[in-house]
Order: sequence, then C-alpha cells, then structure tokens
Amino acid sequence: MKTIYLAGGCFWGAQKFFDQFDGVIATEVGYANGPDSAPSYEDVCRSSGHAETVRVDYDESAISLEDILKYYFMVIDPTAVNRQGHDIGIQYRTGIYYTDEAMLPVIRKVYDEEAAKYGKPLATEVLPLQNFFSAEEYHQKYLDKNPGGYCHIAPEYFTIAK
Repeated sequence: MKTIYLAGGCFWGAQKFFDQFDGVIATEVGYANGPDSAPSYEDVCRSSGHAETVRVDYDESAISLEDILKYYFMVIDPTAVNRQGHDIGIQYRTGIYYTDEAMLPVIRKVYDEEAAKYGKPLATEVLPLQNFFSAEEYHQKYLDKNPGGYCHIAPEYFTIAK
C-alpha cells in the first residue's frame, strides 16, 4: 500500500472523488502542512495555515500514482491561488504532499505535463508532508452523509470510474 496526500480545495469533494476508483483502499480528510498543532475546523477557517487535504491510500498494483495524479488534476484549477470554485482562503490551496522521495519523479512528470497545458507555472504546491491531522468525524465522507452539500467538483465527476 502507498499513500499520497492531496489538497484540492474543499476536502469533501476530493474524498468522494477518489473513493470511486478501484485500487483506492481508503481515504481520510484532514488538515495538512500547517503549524505542528492539531487544528479544529474553525481554526482552519480562520487561516491557521493548514490545507484541507485528503489522504489517499492505494494499492499500486491496481492504480498507479500517475493515474491518481491525472485524476487529481481533472478536478482542480491548478493555477488558482488559495481558492477552488467559490471557496477562498489559504486552506483551499492545492498541493501534492508526499512522504516518499521515490514518488517525486512521477509527481514531477505529471505536474510538468499539466503545466505545459497552461503554458505557465502552476500554483499547486509539491512538498514533503510536514504533518496531517484528521478532520472531525462529521467531515469524513461528508458528501455521502449530505448528498446536497456544496462542492466545487461537478457531480458528474463522482461517477467517472463506472
């Protein structure tokens, strides 16, 4: 099993999006790469410096990191700074956070391919994971519990694996 951490705006939609793919074993939403103290959702909304992030655990024999990252770029605007859709603030920045340096060549390959599409640098961070704090239980699988909840990801993307 491998793990990658993806900040893609509101973590509710990112979790629902990645849960659909064969090979994704588990996902968890949380707060990453901010100060080294566990924040509450309210802290994050008050610009604690953490990014809303989804931890994606996957079986690399069933889905590749390259595919996961290509899917990720399908549902974010990688040029937007501290925002996705109507969500604005540092917690909505985009980022790819890794714990294994061996992932960097694949991350850089997909990142550079995406940057070439835009012809300009991307705002998406590529950084080692500094920390990850699980979000409150009511945020886990939020869009499954609240199907009408807001998300910048269009609903049709939640079924592309079918």
